Amino acid sequence: MPRNAKCRRVCQMPAYCRFSPDHPAERETVTLTVEEFEAVRLVDYLGLTQEEAAAQMEVARTTVQRIYAQARRKLAAFLVEGRALSIDGGSYALCQHSGGCGRTCGWCHPAHRKEITP
Repeated sequence: MPRNAKCRRVCQMPAYCRFSPDHPAERETVTLTVEEFEAVRLVDYLGLTQEEAAAQMEVARTTVQRIYAQARRKLAAFLVEGRALSIDGGSYALCQHSGGCGRTCGWCHPAHRKEITP
């Protein structure tokens, strides 16, 4: 019997949870879990390594690698197939340090945010 999935640490819920092209395909909506969103945010948006993202999410690097790969496949389906995208569900624990945590999460404490250049 497989063991229960460990909750992944997420700093804040996404501000936007539904995305759709102007003329979405008549196919099932792609659903990105909250921890998949967090992995993409940490690695692609904040530029952390997978090892740094793993420390932030309090899981193993291989777990972040797997979550990140799943998220990228789903984002590719959203972009290439023109399907709607929603962010919902998953196995995560929301950061309890809303006033600022001691980690470099980027959302919990403004002083820890990395500069993002478009």
